[in-house]
Amino acid sequence: MAPPVLATERLLLRPWRPADREGLWRMQSDPRTMEFLIPVPDRAASDQVADRAEAYFARHGFGLWVVEAPGVSDFAGYCGLVHVPYAEHFTPAVEIGWRFDPALWGRGYATEAAHAALAFGFDRLGLTEIVAITVPANARSRALMQRLGMTHDERGDFDLPTTPEGHPLRRQVLYRLKAGGAAQVCRRPPA
Repeated sequence: MAPPVLATERLLLRPWRPADREGLWRMQSDPRTMEFLIPVPDRAASDQVADRAEAYFARHGFGLWVVEAPGVSDFAGYCGLVHVPYAEHFTPAVEIGWRFDPALWGRGYATEAAHAALAFGFDRLGLTEIVAITVPANARSRALMQRLGMTHDERGDFDLPTTPEGHPLRRQVLYRLKAGGAAQVCRRPPA
């Protein structure tokens, strides 16, 4: 199944193209992007991220879209929805996630793209809740989660089971958004 294209006022959330791999590697090799994430070691590993994103859409009908800002950037970053891939007290769950080119931070692209992804999840997929996770120190992502209307579930914070004991990125904060919450103000994806 081909991924749907979501349009907002300034952005397109679209399927991956071969040319996106260059932008993805540029973004993922920037230390600002990866400050609170496990580093991607090389171009081959970065390309695998795109391969997995394409395969995920084929299996599930949703996933991580490339975010394009027409007239500004063919690859501004990515944003979308994925199943949380590990067992934790809040799973099974669908998580919203994003990464954007630091050169484009501060323009509201992440908020705009995330609103479209949330609306898709609630309206098209019929999800009743979407979660987001990050490390406690990631103030930018936490602020975005709050702008989206997500609430921090302090009792839900947890240690990421895919990260080794003692690793600085192991502790995660959990944010939640129920259907009917802030998604009501989201711009609806095109029919």
